[in-house]
Amino acid sequence: MSIALGMPTVRREDPVLAIRKKTREIQVGKVAVGGDAPISVQSMTTTKTHDIGATLQQIAELTAAGCDIVRVACPTDKDAEALPVIAQQSHIPVIADIHFQPKYVFAAIKAGCGAVRVNPGNIRKFDDQVADICKAASDYGVSLRIGVNAGSLDPRLLDKYGTATPEALVESAVWEASLFEECGFHDFKISVKHHDVVTMVQAYRLLSERGDWPLHLGVTEAGPAFQGTIKSCAAFGTLLAEGIGDTIRVSLSAPPVEEVKVGSKLLEFMGLRPRKMEIVSCPSCGRAQVDVWKLAESVEEGLKDLKAPLRVAVMGCVVNGPGEAREADLGCASGNGKGKIFVRGEVVETVPEDQIVETLLRYANDMAAKMESEGETAQGGVSVMTF
Repeated sequence: MSIALGMPTVRREDPVLAIRKKTREIQVGKVAVGGDAPISVQSMTTTKTHDIGATLQQIAELTAAGCDIVRVACPTDKDAEALPVIAQQSHIPVIADIHFQPKYVFAAIKAGCGAVRVNPGNIRKFDDQVADICKAASDYGVSLRIGVNAGSLDPRLLDKYGTATPEALVESAVWEASLFEECGFHDFKISVKHHDVVTMVQAYRLLSERGDWPLHLGVTEAGPAFQGTIKSCAAFGTLLAEGIGDTIRVSLSAPPVEEVKVGSKLLEFMGLRPRKMEIVSCPSCGRAQVDVWKLAESVEEGLKDLKAPLRVAVMGCVVNGPGEAREADLGCASGNGKGKIFVRGEVVETVPEDQIVETLLRYANDMAAKMESEGETAQGGVSVMTF
C-alpha cells in the first residue's frame, strides 16, 4: 500500500525557558561561540594525541555523532608535534588542552588549532606570560578558553577561601580575564568547573553577572555514565533555563561519543537546537496489552540511524495514547493482538502484533526519505500508540 506523504509535515516550534544572555561572540575555528551563535556541543578524545591515526578516527566518530568542537590532550612533546596534522585533517575545530607546560600553549597556537584551553591554576608562571600568549593568539587568529577547575585552583585562592567555593572559582576566572583584557585580547571564553552541581551552578551564575564573556559549561569529574548524565543535565538544565551558557561538554567516564549523544539530546529537549528523531515512551503499567518495553526498544533500535526529525512515541494504554496519536504523523494503536497503523490521523492498515515494528519502520523510513529529498528540516511527529 502506498503511503500518503504529500500532506505537510506537522510543524512545531519548541518554546525556550529563557532568552539567552547576550555574550560576546568569538570563533573557535569555523564555529562561532557566544553572541547569537547556536549552543555548541564539545567532547574530548581519549586517545594518545601523538597516535594520529587513532585520534583522527575518534574525532571522525565524534563528528558523526554530532560533536561541534573537539578537545585533545597535549601533555608531551610528541603530542604537540602531532597537532598540526590533527588540526588540519579534523572536520571540526580542535582545541588543544594545555596544563603545566606553557611552551605547549605556543606550540598549539602555531599548529593551527581552533583554540587553546589553558588552566591558569597549574601552568607555571602563567600570569607572567599572558602578554606573549595574547600576541601569539592574535597573530594566528586563535581563541582561548580560560579553564578554572576546582581540582587545580590557584593555591593563593585556596588559602583565602579555604576550599574551592563559587566565589573562589569566579575570582580566579575574573582575575585571569582582566589580564587578557589589559593586553587588548578579548577572544576567549571561560569555564569554572566543579564536581558538585550546586557549587558549579552558583559559580556560573556569579560569573555571568560579572561580564559578557562566552561561557563553557561543564561539571568536572561528573562520574560514570549514569551518574554523570544526571549531574550534567541537572546543572546544564538549570543554567540553560536561565539563559546562561554558550557551549557545553558532558564529562562522563564513558566513551566520548556518549558525551555527545547526551549533550545533543539535552539541547534538543530544551528547544535549543533543532529536534531530530525522538522516542517518546511511557513507563508501562497494568493497563498495557503489549510488552511496551520490548516494543519501544525495538523501534528505537530500528530507527537509531534515522536523522529525520520524527517523533516516535510508544504508549501502553488508552489513557494517553489516542491524544498523542492525534498530533502524530505516523502512529500505531495496538491491542488484542493487532496494531492499527495511522498516517496523519487516518488508519491506513491493520497488522498482526508481531508485524507492528517492521511496518512502522517501513513507514518511518519512507517518510524520512521524502523529507530528506525535499530538504525538510521542520520538526515532525511520529507516534507509536499501544493499547
